[in-house]
Amino acid sequence: MSERTATIASRVGLHARPAAIFAEAVGALPVEVTIALEGDPADDAMDASSILSLMSLGAANGQVVVLRAEGDGADEALESLVKILETDLDAE
Repeated sequence: MSERTATIASRVGLHARPAAIFAEAVGALPVEVTIALEGDPADDAMDASSILSLMSLGAANGQVVVLRAEGDGADEALESLVKILETDLDAE
């Protein structure tokens, strides 16, 4: 299983528009991706393609999240998702 951490850059955190953009990107990938707050048990990880899961995660600006995926292309997929989370999507 591949794992990456990312620091939430969007000013409002992973809510509304940033969550929708991220969930859409995850849904387009050939691997399943989970997300959790850093320090939370892996068993508490949520489906990263679900807007509701992302919003209920409550990840605020500056918080670190852990992304996990497995399968062919998992490393590349996670790298692309880290770039999205570490971009201030509210500024675009």
